[in-house]
Amino acid sequence: MEHEWKLDNILYQEKTLQFDRFTFENAYEIGSMLYAIAFKRGLPVAIDITRNGHRLYHVALSGSSPDNEAWIERKMNVVNRFSHSSYYMSLYLNSENTTIEEKFLLDEAEFAAHGGSFPIIIRGTGVIGTITVSGLPSEDDHALVIEVLTDYLGGNHEISQH
Repeated sequence: MEHEWKLDNILYQEKTLQFDRFTFENAYEIGSMLYAIAFKRGLPVAIDITRNGHRLYHVALSGSSPDNEAWIERKMNVVNRFSHSSYYMSLYLNSENTTIEEKFLLDEAEFAAHGGSFPIIIRGTGVIGTITVSGLPSEDDHALVIEVLTDYLGGNHEISQH
């Protein structure tokens, strides 16, 4: 039951946290917000924002490692493949008691169904990129992205995950 509630909540986030358009400036502003929060809280994360294969924002904070770069790529691959957040796919696979490799025959060295990568969705168009955080536990990576997107897209805190 817990998985169902969380899955529904993430679907609601994906439906609600959408853009009319997504520019280089949006990437910089969102990336800067993520950086400021992570820096203030002392979080050892790497942050990435990519639109249509073009990396628009990328930074690694103190305490992060090259492993976070690999996790970013693997989480982004999940979003780009399924058009859902990597955390949604993680919970979905857990609810089915399977892995991404077993269910979809995808190599876990290339696809990480763990929280932290969220789709950039343009209303009426679909997924055009990803906002990804790596370095914290799965749910916390996801929650950080949601916190910032919620604030950035108008402050409707009802959609954040708590």
